[in-house]
Amino acid sequence: MTQGNAFVTDIHCRFCRSPEGAVVVDLGRQPGSELFPRFNEPGPDPVFPLRLWLCRECGLAQLADDLDVPEDPQGDQPMALARQAEDAVAQLVEAGVLPASAGTVAEFPSPHGGSWLPLLADHGLTPVAPGEPADVVVDCCFGLMHERDQAAALHRRVAALRPGGLLLVQFHSLAAMLECGEWNAIRHGHYAYYSTPAMRQMLAATGVTACTAFWFPLYGGTVMMCARQGGHPDETLETLTAQEVTAGVLDEHGLHGLHDAVQASTSELVEWLRAERAVGRRVYGYSAASRSVALLRSAGVDQALLTGVADASEAKQGSRIPGTDIPVISSHVLITAEPDSVLLFVPDLLDEVRASLPEIESEGGRWVTTDQIGRGTNHRSVGAL
Repeated sequence: MTQGNAFVTDIHCRFCRSPEGAVVVDLGRQPGSELFPRFNEPGPDPVFPLRLWLCRECGLAQLADDLDVPEDPQGDQPMALARQAEDAVAQLVEAGVLPASAGTVAEFPSPHGGSWLPLLADHGLTPVAPGEPADVVVDCCFGLMHERDQAAALHRRVAALRPGGLLLVQFHSLAAMLECGEWNAIRHGHYAYYSTPAMRQMLAATGVTACTAFWFPLYGGTVMMCARQGGHPDETLETLTAQEVTAGVLDEHGLHGLHDAVQASTSELVEWLRAERAVGRRVYGYSAASRSVALLRSAGVDQALLTGVADASEAKQGSRIPGTDIPVISSHVLITAEPDSVLLFVPDLLDEVRASLPEIESEGGRWVTTDQIGRGTNHRSVGAL
């Protein structure tokens, strides 16, 4: 792969290096989703190719273009992600997957922030010094997907294990992306998009065997896979693998469904925003997350349709959504505006934002999530759905 602003033609898999594959989603050129220009900075913002390529050899879905896209991550870890970590550790303990007695743990961090070390410390696992092998190695908060060289990155994690040690890898399921039409989860800087069968094959090629997996509802479907040397796949893992294969995660034609979802979701969003404006409703957004960037730009939404997007990150406030003129504002400004509708770009945050911003509903406003657009939300509050 090469760098620059041109579409790459000589594509090789980031894991197995095979050149055999196909582009399954082409989003054209998109701005970087983690570089928020200040509101008064003139555009146009730089844009870069954004395509999803499926390897026919190992089944890994990945970004086709290896580009130096400028980023400046400024987000705060959502409570939903922290709660999912707590749930994951609790299930590991209940299932008896973690060491029965005191052991050691190493963690590979993520740009998304957060850490499992305090949670694992409560169950007797002590962090090792840098470079020392551990009984448990955790790829924290989707960290692996940020690695350009997937083979080298996974080898580093396996190499950090003691003999017989346990590797924990968490990923947003490609099957969930396909089922929910979450095409806007594809973004610059997220180089790989895993399915259960592909991850199993990657782990096996790296010297460990996936033995079980846990599924969580976060982001429509998140999988935590457990692997070790000499492991044996259990029935849960085999069932999940079969389900995802049937869903089409290894089928390039099936994955074109993600591309088809682009037109449907952007059209539905614009139609809903125009309908809200036509009846005089004031619409704002919440969560200037990476997935909002491609959605708003691809839909051609501007400040005339969406007045502003609030975000808890103080660093993002005073900026604008990349590729648009939509300002990023504080929660205080959002509350003061007394919006009629607030469009939530990350549906998993609904309970969190309703609890932290009760003024929205107490003043007669409503929350609407992006996954409910096009499903009769024009005259109903999300709270009642």
